[in-house]
Amino acid sequence: MEEQLLAFLNFLQQEYNYSSNTIAAYKNDLGQFVSYLQDHNLNSAGSWKNIGPEKINDYVDFMKDQPYASSSVARKVAAVKSFFNYLYSNHLIQENPTTDIDSPKVKKRLPKTLSSEEVERLLQAPSTKKSPKNLRDMALLNMLYSTGMRVTEVVSLQLEDVDIQNNVLYCPGKDDQVRELPFDQYTKVILENYMEEGRPFLVKDKDETAMFLNHRGQQLTRQGLWLIIKAYAKEADLSVAVTPHTLRHSFAAHKLNSGSDLQEVQKLLGHANISTTQIYTQLEENETAE
Repeated sequence: MEEQLLAFLNFLQQEYNYSSNTIAAYKNDLGQFVSYLQDHNLNSAGSWKNIGPEKINDYVDFMKDQPYASSSVARKVAAVKSFFNYLYSNHLIQENPTTDIDSPKVKKRLPKTLSSEEVERLLQAPSTKKSPKNLRDMALLNMLYSTGMRVTEVVSLQLEDVDIQNNVLYCPGKDDQVRELPFDQYTKVILENYMEEGRPFLVKDKDETAMFLNHRGQQLTRQGLWLIIKAYAKEADLSVAVTPHTLRHSFAAHKLNSGSDLQEVQKLLGHANISTTQIYTQLEENETAE
């Protein structure tokens, strides 16, 4: 049995070029399955041929009773199914016992959002000082909230992507799709302040085209953006954990609350599937119920 497990792990590495971390996760999940079989005396013969659907279903039920997140249980079951698919495909077993095994449903966690008042406190936090850095941060936070852009999209913005005069930016997103995102007049004024009195004092290389720069005059990183938001969330005395994605979630929820339709918000967020956007309608309903 162990020999076939090792062969499967080698197969994953060679065929799919999985990372060492992914291989380690498969090894751990399958090792847990083997331990379950041994602890419950379900494979005294020591052969994978003796493992039928009922034993795997018992394992799935057992895992559901453990203190794991639904996503973790789903991953562990998926590892077992992948292993038996490998055994069957390589004629090491005559029947695949996992063919009719349903993968556990992963419970979708509703995204965390801020109230309008909390957003306002966060966006105003950099206004305590009029320095190039604070002007950048004002523009950065307002841009995030007024457009709903992803973290990577914001830090990747180039000067040519932003048409301040017409209150619109062109956001290169996933699959080379460019979204046209409008922003309000307030954000426009803040961006103009940053471009006139902030960015010129941050830039070191006149050929640098990134919109948002760090203290070295280079394009701001995802990590840098995360630290900026974390610091201002603390300064604004927000009780909830805030990440760059929190503003994207808040943008979507507040848009729907103010009457925007689902398709419009889907387009602004750049979701390929509308079901991804629909989670914000659940959030809206929950807040109304409360």
